[in-house]
Amino acid sequence: MVYRHFEDLRDDGSFKAIKYSWVGGKKISAHASSAVIAAEDQRFFQHSGFDLHAIQSSIDVYMDGGRLRGASTISQQVAKNLFLTPSKSFVRKGLEVWFTLLIELLWSKERILTVYLNIAEFGDHLFGIEAASQHYFRIPASHISRPQAALLAATLPNPILLRASHPTSYLFKRQQWILHQMQNQ
Repeated sequence: MVYRHFEDLRDDGSFKAIKYSWVGGKKISAHASSAVIAAEDQRFFQHSGFDLHAIQSSIDVYMDGGRLRGASTISQQVAKNLFLTPSKSFVRKGLEVWFTLLIELLWSKERILTVYLNIAEFGDHLFGIEAASQHYFRIPASHISRPQAALLAATLPNPILLRASHPTSYLFKRQQWILHQMQNQ
């Protein structure tokens, strides 16, 4: 959130308010948790912060001439979003590894998921599941339905481009894929 303000000042000297509201884990619909796990990190409860299978798969695809894709877990995203900037460097990645190890050591998986849902960006200057559910659906995070949760999770790779307020056919397809993955979990 602080980095978003820095970007605003750097880009055009403006200040745009952040929409954000922290909500405890018991006030977040189980559908929201299920949707982000389905969309972002299906092995969340099986790994200790790093999905070695996803990392190896990403490397294999890249070595075969494919596009390098991310293999970050929810824990790694929490470490990056909470303590670091989105810059890409080996130093930042090294710090991300360190913070991920600490988070996994000190917090439960439920705590990691709660923090993730509270700090994830769901739109331009819109952070956290409570602010997103109020903004898009005019309901508290505790009342998000499966389709609503899947739509929000579908935006997570790029919530500025993939907007829940104006879903494209691609976003609807991604939502349906997430709903299917949620059912399989």
